[in-house]
Amino acid sequence: MLAEELIGVHEKALTVRPFTERYPGLSAAGGYIAARALHDYRLKNGWKPVGRKIGFTNRTLWQRYGVHEPMWGTVYDRTLIKADNDRATVPLEGLVQPRIEPEIAFRLRAAPKSADPKELLSCIEWMAHSVEIVQCHHPNWKVTIADCTTDNGLHGRLIVGTSVAAAKVAGLAELLPFAEARLYKGALMVDKGVGTNVLGSPLLALAHLVELLKRQPEAPPLLAGEIVTTGVLTDAHPVVAGDEWRTEISGLPLPGLKISFR
Repeated sequence: MLAEELIGVHEKALTVRPFTERYPGLSAAGGYIAARALHDYRLKNGWKPVGRKIGFTNRTLWQRYGVHEPMWGTVYDRTLIKADNDRATVPLEGLVQPRIEPEIAFRLRAAPKSADPKELLSCIEWMAHSVEIVQCHHPNWKVTIADCTTDNGLHGRLIVGTSVAAAKVAGLAELLPFAEARLYKGALMVDKGVGTNVLGSPLLALAHLVELLKRQPEAPPLLAGEIVTTGVLTDAHPVVAGDEWRTEISGLPLPGLKISFR
């Protein structure tokens, strides 16, 4: 049974052939159902959901990965890391083929009732620069959208930096599309990207999630207090223990992050 296999894959950090190769007819919707079984298992073992990740919002990556629509996964208290003075040490134990993704995250002060960007802005308590560590349980990162929805949106860890109250940033909706993230490994800049990459803006990525969840009555809606990270602004890059990475953000009043992997 797929749900039972998925739990074992996460518990033992296994690499397996793509789910879609071994479960004919597996769809994105079926993947979410399997992921729900993993979610329920985690809840029974004391995990607490604290937010969501939105994946594949960066349309510049769709052709490369063969995934042409966004998807989501759950962030838990055990996968969330709050950076101390914008520095964090991230253990990679238990993650499979981890990659680093610089993003923009929001914390909700109210449950969104609409995907209208203006109304969404009023639901955001704060924003922060975040770095998600994604993982893939299939060889060489060969996936379909159904493999991704099954695997909790490929979520591994989420590191969140210093937050800034959304209400204190004048013209936030206009700034978000042009915010730039630069990603460094040691002293070398390996990538950069802007907010327009993620469905036009991190705010529009959040709007997409609101609409997507409306079409999934079995999925929990977004609630006040959730942290939502909106998708990688650059590409995702492999990380290994011993690496030192850092980010810089321009266009928003947010500091970069320094991350050590062990």
